[in-house]
Amino acid sequence: MRKKSDFVLRLSLIIGDALMLILSFAAAYFIRVHVDPRPYVFESQLLDFTNTVILLVPILLIILAALGLYRKDVFLGKSRLPERGRLVLAAILSVAALIVYDFFKGENLFPVRVMALTSVVLSFVFLLIERILVRFFVRLIFRKDYGTKRVIIIGNHKNTEYLADYITSTPESGYRLAGIVASQKYIPKDLKARQYSSLKEALKKMRVDVIFQTDEKSTEYVYKQAINRHLFYYFVPSETALSSHFGELELVGNTPAVLVMTTPLVGGYVVLKRIFDILFSLVAIIITIIPMLITWLVLKFSDFKHSPIYKDERLTQYNRKFKCYKFRSMRSEYSGMTAEEAFIKMGKPELIKKYRKNGDYLKNDPRITKIGHFIRRTSIDELPQFFNILKGDISLIGPRALLPGELRDYGDRSLILTVKSGLTGFAQVSGRRDISFEERRALDIYYVRNWSLMLDLSIFFKTIAEVFRGDGAK
Repeated sequence: MRKKSDFVLRLSLIIGDALMLILSFAAAYFIRVHVDPRPYVFESQLLDFTNTVILLVPILLIILAALGLYRKDVFLGKSRLPERGRLVLAAILSVAALIVYDFFKGENLFPVRVMALTSVVLSFVFLLIERILVRFFVRLIFRKDYGTKRVIIIGNHKNTEYLADYITSTPESGYRLAGIVASQKYIPKDLKARQYSSLKEALKKMRVDVIFQTDEKSTEYVYKQAINRHLFYYFVPSETALSSHFGELELVGNTPAVLVMTTPLVGGYVVLKRIFDILFSLVAIIITIIPMLITWLVLKFSDFKHSPIYKDERLTQYNRKFKCYKFRSMRSEYSGMTAEEAFIKMGKPELIKKYRKNGDYLKNDPRITKIGHFIRRTSIDELPQFFNILKGDISLIGPRALLPGELRDYGDRSLILTVKSGLTGFAQVSGRRDISFEERRALDIYYVRNWSLMLDLSIFFKTIAEVFRGDGAK
């Protein structure tokens, strides 16, 4: 829950904002038609008007996101003025978006100016009330220490003392102080008991979610520790470094801190990607349910002793294990074995080197059944993973889900597990099985470090092309 608290917060705001925008425009219509006694002429009914607003909600939410209204420091900051000013602008731009749409579609949504003005006022008021309520419940939950992030502050700097004081005195910030790695001089008197001699000791003894570093000593080491443990890493820069910061700048109290990101896939983008995953997986399951049922029956009749669905343990974001669903394509006697174990069992250890050198692929892999070759070539074996996507185990697009054993020999493994694993990914559409294991892992790291919406769209359409060409795993 601690890792997902920011996601839940943003998702709550997005859902709340969408509902409030729809309600405010519907209320403006109702007031003009049923409350205002002056005559009116409308071509659309309330239901038609509301449906148009619902259609444009994604654009309205993008406007709110562009104005920074889903940033945690704006939403939970001490001052309400920045948020309220942005809400006013968001209300004006939202109505402007509907007016532009109305201009091109000619639906006469705002036949009188007063209705547009009423929409602006109600949008601002409804959004403000909704955010006050969400903020109240969020702070109530944080005060009960649910969903908060445990923090270690490291560094000999005056900001260490300030951050420690702020976090301990402001439970609604969403942070809890776990420990401080600094000299006595920079630790508040009432927090001396939380001092640790080293970061290694603090990480060993405490459960931690966030590291704040306030000086520039051993930054590479501290950052590496954060990556290896999948922790958020904030660097509190000096005034001279603020102009050239890398990452997402946030205010923690009154102190600017840079969230040094291992991937651009953070904040509102995570919420957007998850919403797309849910919608896509639901549609995909509906479309493929008949082919999945037929495949299940064929596999069951070909082998009554074993389930047609094979559940393989894999790793996803933050080193979390999950059961990956696939249609069984391998002979049952080799299920659950690594390639090395299977080839040794069948008395063909010479295939191990060939298999690994060829990017974990053999043209006539003796472990795979005849039906298995077909469903792999057509990618039918992957269809049950739509349920993994719906559950949130994986994303549609991301690095290939690693086997636990693969982590032992893989460098920069923590980087790959910064984001959710994917059903398809950059490596799969960049050569499929025609590139080596090392090249595929390098492409996965490139995806993590250079994620963008355009990259995801490119991978999505390339995957569709690959499937229709029959370039499956074979």
